[in-house]
Amino acid sequence: MKVFSYNRELAIDYARKWAFSRNPKYYNFDGLGGDCTNFISQCIFAGCNVMNFTPLLGWYYNSLSDRAPAWTGVNEFFKFIVSNKGVGPFAEQTFYASIMIGDVIQLYKQGKFYHSVLVTSITNGEILTASHTRDSFDKPLYSYSFEKARFLHVKAYRK
Repeated sequence: MKVFSYNRELAIDYARKWAFSRNPKYYNFDGLGGDCTNFISQCIFAGCNVMNFTPLLGWYYNSLSDRAPAWTGVNEFFKFIVSNKGVGPFAEQTFYASIMIGDVIQLYKQGKFYHSVLVTSITNGEILTASHTRDSFDKPLYSYSFEKARFLHVKAYRK
């Protein structure tokens, strides 16, 4: 297996294209708890073009009935991306000051992590994001309602 650079610009380009609509290749999960992590997975995939087809513990999407829990679940995505030693993207939990464009932030309130967003821009220390469910692009992080956040720096991917 080789390690390759994650293409942050391709991830953001994908987010820009699909932030206010839905790619017909993927099911829209708005009616099933939200589409945020599905959208974030699509963005990350655009930046690496590699899925991990490990049953149950991988990160992949073929269809609504053939996908890994990590593709659409906030906590499952977190568990996959910070522990992935196989093919596909991998990340490390980091701090606000270390976040970069193309990274992921997950928001917490009322006892759970409930939302995933993609970092689209950082200007004068202000983080702007893209997400689905409440569709947005370049939305300031501070405008979300949350008690705390976890910051996931996508390091690279393997294939």
